[in-house]
Amino acid sequence: MKLSLVVPCYNEEENVELFFNEVVKSFKKVKFKYEIIFINDGSKDKTIDKLKELSKTSKENIKVINFSRNFGKEAGMYAGLKEATGDYVSIIDADLQQKPSLVLEMLDILEKNLEYDSVAAYQEKRNDPFFKRIFSNLFYKLINKISDVEFVPGASDFRLLKRNMVNAILEMSEYYRFSKGIFSFVGFNTYYLPYVADKRARGESKWSFWGLFKYAIEGIVAFTTTPLRIATFLGIIISGISFIYLIILVTQTLLLGIDVPGYASTLSAVLLLGGIQLFALGIIGEYLGRTYVETKRRPIYIAKEVIDNKKKTK
Repeated sequence: MKLSLVVPCYNEEENVELFFNEVVKSFKKVKFKYEIIFINDGSKDKTIDKLKELSKTSKENIKVINFSRNFGKEAGMYAGLKEATGDYVSIIDADLQQKPSLVLEMLDILEKNLEYDSVAAYQEKRNDPFFKRIFSNLFYKLINKISDVEFVPGASDFRLLKRNMVNAILEMSEYYRFSKGIFSFVGFNTYYLPYVADKRARGESKWSFWGLFKYAIEGIVAFTTTPLRIATFLGIIISGISFIYLIILVTQTLLLGIDVPGYASTLSAVLLLGGIQLFALGIIGEYLGRTYVETKRRPIYIAKEVIDNKKKTK
């Protein structure tokens, strides 16, 4: 049996060595083989230098996938899953908020409960700032109402997957990726394990509120067409209201002889309709733009080099 650890990294020069040491410490007594796959996602600091040094000096099996630029964490996870050779594959961050020792607990759950294909860690109580928690709760409530795929609130990318589930995820090679949805979409039985995220070992989180907002939009567009239906229903409702209003105006003018005041009401109606049209066009544009990019079949990531300390560098 072999276990693969997939570790996306972006500007983690202060943490990668600490993370590696923690893995070695936690896995010291295990009797199975394991590999650590670091993905350097176009870091601007010296992360790649630290990873190359670890690869040269360590006796453990280390792979380093060095991206040609920053492609994002989603691309990093996909690259790691693609390079992983283990029977079990875990996705874990390098900042030590997620303890490597918990991976062994996940493994124990899968080996004792054969009906499960993966274990996903989730936070019952989040220590995020107030507005971030509110936004997160609203996102999960919204997407679970409009999507056919179930999203478990608080579930993270920190998971342990069996090989059959990894293969299924790799078959979904779409450019715009939202892994939380992909994990649910492919099915399989998942055990949800509560955990408490520790503070980052060093450095600061790379996720800003705006980054999380864009990520949420990615999830909504990727796993539901409800926004398009909303635009359609708005068009039908406004058309109906406009037709009724037209009948009222004609009745007042021709039958009752009432002068209808013009500019204020007309201007308000035009601005309202213009805003709704732009809103609808924006929604359509989001879906159309993603379709356009997908048809180009661009690679999800480009690896500048792949370093494997047990093999030759690619």
